[in-house]
Amino acid sequence: MSPELTPAGADTPSDVLAGEEHESAAAMLPDVNTPGPWAMQLAVRYDKQALPCQVAVCEAAAQAVVTLLADARSRQDGAWAPAVRRWRDGRIRKLVRRARGQRWDRVQEVPGVTVEHRGASVRACVPMPARPLPPLLDALQVSGTSFPATTDTDSIAHRDHSPAVVVIALTPLAELTTGKAAAQCGHAAQLVWEHLVRAGASATLRAWHDDQWRVEVRDDLTATQWRDLATAPIQVVDAGYTEVDGPTETTRAWWTPAVTD
Repeated sequence: MSPELTPAGADTPSDVLAGEEHESAAAMLPDVNTPGPWAMQLAVRYDKQALPCQVAVCEAAAQAVVTLLADARSRQDGAWAPAVRRWRDGRIRKLVRRARGQRWDRVQEVPGVTVEHRGASVRACVPMPARPLPPLLDALQVSGTSFPATTDTDSIAHRDHSPAVVVIALTPLAELTTGKAAAQCGHAAQLVWEHLVRAGASATLRAWHDDQWRVEVRDDLTATQWRDLATAPIQVVDAGYTEVDGPTETTRAWWTPAVTD
């Protein structure tokens, strides 16, 4: 059984959430006794007229995952804690779906948190059984979720950002759709957060919290640069059920420790 993770003084900052919890959300929480695989569903807003770049989507997905895990509702006696614990006891599976127009608006009714970052919007939903899904999520497409490598406005949106506490590198050795890459970045961010909580790195967690759990995703590494990261403290290996052929290392992550940790 997974240990309880309770980072002192690192609750989710309220201004990172876009919108309020829907009134019927409590009624949509899953039954933790439901057997079978569980997953965290990530919904990405898809607007053809204003597509964010792939890296922005990956960063928003990673930020949304940690925002949900750090939320007081996900810990101790919080309303979401039983579902989060049930999911963490198995594989930390994540599925990325794209939502357009009214479907994006309606998916806000599913319990979870929404993060907006560099033009990308991602909602991380409270973990639930992989099947059956609430109709609001089941209607959203999974396969083929891809966003452009760059956009005209992205460099302007990113220009003034200070360095992130946590950096996640995507492998240059495998080709991933945006949906797959976003899920892998979500895994990496979760593993960093869990590592820091277990290590009692309260100052680093506070610095990350104060930056609204923002991460930097690097997708421009060469094979040589990737090899140089072989000792990164967090390494994510995908089982190879979709997109990649067999177990494949997809992401490596590290962080800048706070001086007082």
